[in-house]
Amino acid sequence: MQSNTSTLASILSNPILNTDSYKASHFLQYPPEATGMFSYVESRGGRFDETVFFGLQMLLKEYLCRPIDDRMIDEARDFFAVHGEPFNEAGWRYIVATYGGYLPVRIRAVPEGTVVPTHNVLMTVESDDPEVFWLASYLETMLLRIWYPVTVATQSWHLRRTIAGYLDRTSDDPAQLPFKLHDFGARGVSSTESSAIGGAAHLVSFSGSDTVLGVIAANRYYNETMAAFSVPAAEHSTITAWGREREADAYRNMLRQFGRPGAIVSVVSDSYDLFAALDLWGTALRQEVIDSGAVLVVRPDSGAPREIVLRTLRALDATFGAEPNGKGYRVLRHVRVIQGDGINAQTIETLLAALAEAGYAADNLVFGMGGALLQQLNRDTQRFAMKCSAIRLGEVWQGVCKDPVTDTGKRSKKGRLTLLRNRRTGAYRTAELPLQWDDQTLERDWEDALVEVFDSGRLLVDDTFAAIRARAHAAAVVSA
Repeated sequence: MQSNTSTLASILSNPILNTDSYKASHFLQYPPEATGMFSYVESRGGRFDETVFFGLQMLLKEYLCRPIDDRMIDEARDFFAVHGEPFNEAGWRYIVATYGGYLPVRIRAVPEGTVVPTHNVLMTVESDDPEVFWLASYLETMLLRIWYPVTVATQSWHLRRTIAGYLDRTSDDPAQLPFKLHDFGARGVSSTESSAIGGAAHLVSFSGSDTVLGVIAANRYYNETMAAFSVPAAEHSTITAWGREREADAYRNMLRQFGRPGAIVSVVSDSYDLFAALDLWGTALRQEVIDSGAVLVVRPDSGAPREIVLRTLRALDATFGAEPNGKGYRVLRHVRVIQGDGINAQTIETLLAALAEAGYAADNLVFGMGGALLQQLNRDTQRFAMKCSAIRLGEVWQGVCKDPVTDTGKRSKKGRLTLLRNRRTGAYRTAELPLQWDDQTLERDWEDALVEVFDSGRLLVDDTFAAIRARAHAAAVVSA
């Protein structure tokens, strides 16, 4: 059995164990003449009709750019021996001896940040060493987790489009868009890894976050100096620590500590009575807010979002005032509101529509999104799947697929596949390799949209976060 000195961290870093139990037995289940395997990843539809591809570079750097070694093989052998599964020890030893421990697979993918309609190939995995051809499927468990950053990035991209639409309608300042949806999700995710991966994915579309690990992941895995920013903000403990009778002092302290010209200070204001707090802000503390030169962002944190946000805006309007912008919508002076309670795609749309109907610009409201941003998603949100689509028998590739009569939505694609992009229209379509250009017009109009990003431990593309953002933002403009 494995040594008692093995830590959970060391086990989690072993790619041989980063799989499903039954995968260990699959090397005995393929046709004896099999020599190569080809698999692909796609979104088979779901909540959104377009996906933003993101997160593969993180996954490759963390797991596949490091070699396996004999210790890892020993650990896996001892585990599976008692777990009840056969183990291909010879195959894994072969990888160490022949490839220095790097896994001999090739991965092609659409560039990260690219927006692709569902039902198209996003990524392919090929292994053509006859000794370990089964690797393409063995890695499915690990590689299919790409669903998570893709789904987070996709949701945030669509929310960016929603918010951008209301800014275009009601605001004179579209430059604020990157900071309109702030990541509050760190405490609501299932693991630190989810916090890092999902937090980074959100930042493809936005630049505000309190999820520290997500910002660090974007920085480190994507060559960025600082991917997102935050501001000083109060929580309930920093207000209630002063006691209810000193609530005004707690608010005043926030202004004195952080209130500077051009600064933003966020203060949760419903620890006791939101409406009494709004009165404090608009009377006893009003001049101090103005004199600080900062923008005070009031956070109501309870109640029905639509009702509370509108009542908060109107109370602040009554005391601080507002000015009509060039589109005729009111913009508050000196203050803004951030709503972080109950925020999801539906409430964002509802609140922005309510503001516009009430005559307020979208400038006045910022969103903080927690569990719905990083946790209330799963693989079925976009119906992600990774399937074997071709097997090489001897020297000949043959397309294979599943086609269950009980669920045609699970029908998979056949052949060695790629993704084509139309040079003129930007449209995408999945095609089979090798590409057969029927005529010069077809070859002129279409190009291969997948690029080789990984081969046997070598990372072939090391993209920047800025480049990924640029792709996603450009696609949002085209789709709008």
